[in-house]
Amino acid sequence: MLATVRKWILLSLLLVAVGFLLYRGFQWRLARDELPEGSVIGGLDVSGLSLPQAAEMVTEAYQAPVYLYHLEEHVELDPLNVGFLLDVEAMMARAQQQMDGREDWISFVAFALERPVQPVKVSLIATHDAAGLRALLKSIAGFLDQPATAPQILTRDEAVEEGQAGFITDIDSSVAVAEAALYRPNNRVAQLALAEEQPPEMSLELLTDVINTKLQGFEGLGSVFVMDLENGEEIGINDDVVMSGLSILKIAIFVEAFRAMDGPPNAYQQQLLLDTATRSSNFGANLLLHEVAGENNTYRGADILTESMRKLGLVNTFMAVPYDATPPAYRRTTYVTPANSTGELLTQPDPTMQSTAEEIGSLLAMIYYCSQGGGPLLAIYPEELTPDECQAIIDLMVLNEEGNLIRYGVPEGTPVSHKHGWARATHADAGIVFSPGGSYVIVEYLDQPGDWLLADISFPILREIARAVYNYFNMDEPYFGNPLADAELIDPNNPFSERQEPQEPDGEGEQVEDGNESGAVNENENGAGPLQTDESG
Repeated sequence: MLATVRKWILLSLLLVAVGFLLYRGFQWRLARDELPEGSVIGGLDVSGLSLPQAAEMVTEAYQAPVYLYHLEEHVELDPLNVGFLLDVEAMMARAQQQMDGREDWISFVAFALERPVQPVKVSLIATHDAAGLRALLKSIAGFLDQPATAPQILTRDEAVEEGQAGFITDIDSSVAVAEAALYRPNNRVAQLALAEEQPPEMSLELLTDVINTKLQGFEGLGSVFVMDLENGEEIGINDDVVMSGLSILKIAIFVEAFRAMDGPPNAYQQQLLLDTATRSSNFGANLLLHEVAGENNTYRGADILTESMRKLGLVNTFMAVPYDATPPAYRRTTYVTPANSTGELLTQPDPTMQSTAEEIGSLLAMIYYCSQGGGPLLAIYPEELTPDECQAIIDLMVLNEEGNLIRYGVPEGTPVSHKHGWARATHADAGIVFSPGGSYVIVEYLDQPGDWLLADISFPILREIARAVYNYFNMDEPYFGNPLADAELIDPNNPFSERQEPQEPDGEGEQVEDGNESGAVNENENGAGPLQTDESG
């Protein structure tokens, strides 16, 4: 009897075990197509999902837009717009391969005993158009970036604007964060990398566009040279174009006269310097050439001047014939220079005396640096010039109240050491300006094809160029005044006032044919001195 009971108990247990195994087998059959716990495909947890369900989940995740943030602004990026391609089939095939690689009985035993099954692990398989993403980010940057703004150069009726800092997109860094978001199944947000951009420092190059704007309406050619005497920075617009020497070449005469003097000028020499600087006397300039020559021979003085300019490196600056002189037949009347031998000339330079804006500006800078105890003048002529003599030249030209071109572009009281000059078709001024914001050299020429250049055209342009340059050096306190109106200086009796055009220039900077006009100097064949002279303003 006991044996029979035991038999039925064992049979019952066997039937229960078989039933359990059949039940678990049925469950296993149902679950074998589900991904095991902890399975990850493309960065997504797909535990318990079938492969089709997992494929749908992965596809939906990676087709979601990416949000690109540019500070507070954001742009919604459709992955398809940057060629994002998700290879779902390849990922599912790899998952299936991992599942098929397990023995069924091992899988069943683990399932029946509720032991963990090795999960499926498949990395993301996708590509995108890298160039397209970069182009898109550049386009976004173009709309949303706020680059730093450069300082604005001041002109009449315009406000002062200092440069402002800004920010621009760091494209390389932004590509990296955008790609990371594109390849994430969640948190598909990217904060674009921005770099702070400081405004550019003030540079004389910023003046170039402003000056060119002033010259746009002028039918002829403008030649401008500017140098910051504090750091030597310079700009030039057509500054290497040959120009008539005009009375501006008297600056070189001053240098040569002081170089020839043995000590301070005597009363006679001082009067010649004053007449030449303040009245633009051609007669006085020629007599100073006698001082340069050490004899009554203006031609010898002119030759010494030309030789000296070449020694200083000013190879385009020469005086072949003194002011208003009719040279002897045997006398050379011009020089060939790099500036006047470059092909078709853009200007109508006086053949007897020439220079360029750059070389006149360089000479003025030499005078300034000499007054400070340095520079080429003292290096080349250490025994013939002193800083005090160079300062005397500067002080002399500060007294020049004629030719109000540079002077009328700066506030009253600003020292301007300058020499003006004009001929029928060329008007110019060159000087050193001692402004509160720094000292600088400015040389400006206007040359117009034809027989006559009207002051109504040239003078306002030259004054406004001078104003723009002054305002560059004095951004904090720019000059917006109108000196002509403020001082009521429009004088109908002044041939060079705002409403008048220059009168015929009486040999001002150009040769006259008969040699008998005011200020003319005729010399005998030995160059012994003036036979007929008269001062001209």
